[in-house]
Amino acid sequence: MSESPTGRSGDRSVAADPNTPHIVAIANQKGGVGKTTTAINLATALAVQGRRVLLIDLDPQGNASTGLGISYASRRAGSYALIAENAPLAGLACATEIETLRLVPADNELAGAEIELVDRERREYCLREALSAGAAQGAGQGAGQDYEFILIDCPPSLGLLTLNALIAAHSVLVPLQCEFFALEGVSQLIRTVDRVRRAFNPSLRLQGLVLTMFDRRNNLSELVAADARGFFGDQVFETVIPRNIRISEAQSHGKPAHLYDAKSSGAMAYARLADEVLARLSGSPVPVPVPVPATVREQV
Repeated sequence: MSESPTGRSGDRSVAADPNTPHIVAIANQKGGVGKTTTAINLATALAVQGRRVLLIDLDPQGNASTGLGISYASRRAGSYALIAENAPLAGLACATEIETLRLVPADNELAGAEIELVDRERREYCLREALSAGAAQGAGQGAGQDYEFILIDCPPSLGLLTLNALIAAHSVLVPLQCEFFALEGVSQLIRTVDRVRRAFNPSLRLQGLVLTMFDRRNNLSELVAADARGFFGDQVFETVIPRNIRISEAQSHGKPAHLYDAKSSGAMAYARLADEVLARLSGSPVPVPVPVPATVREQV
């Protein structure tokens, strides 16, 4: 087995407790990297396999909510009420077009949450405690234990909302756009993940990096992918998400790619990613931190 940048064997799996939902924070502080697209379509791909999935839209932009058909004007209480008002999870999860996928939308007040939470005691643990309370409500009430996966779409920042997601999560999935400076942004995020693991959440693990917006006609995409795999090794998912117009069209119609065009290259790529995520959950965890490449250290 190959050697990973951590100095340990390149085991790509992340352990899961079958009795509790596996919570995944989908995070990258750089905007426009396919983070929300990955959250929507990975959640969908897991759900169409019959997995019970909850997607929490923790991004004040609310694009994950829009992408699953819940318009800004029609949103009711959601992730703000969950973390700032102690509203029960059971009453916040909305149905989607996919029977086994539910959504906690980004409600209109979420944009002010970071300011409002600053003076709150244990402000970093609001989401973790809300999900724990939801799990304690009992089965059959839409509570946390009713789900096999809880995916959290984080804001494109490393602020208090993202910190809440990282403290609540078991693992972090990082979309990595195949563009210049991509590794620089990931190195900063991974340092943050390591700090969170050491200070707040010892069980937090790097689930993997997924290459997004890959264009085989573009030499830069090939170079970024090669650099990422050369340094991060097996921590980069084998599945690559291509640039695909059908994904963009699907979002404009408030649908995940699978419902818009299940045979599109984008939808099929996310289906393969879901398979790979499930495969990684069958073994031992991939630890963090990951050291920063020398070429990146020179830039930051």
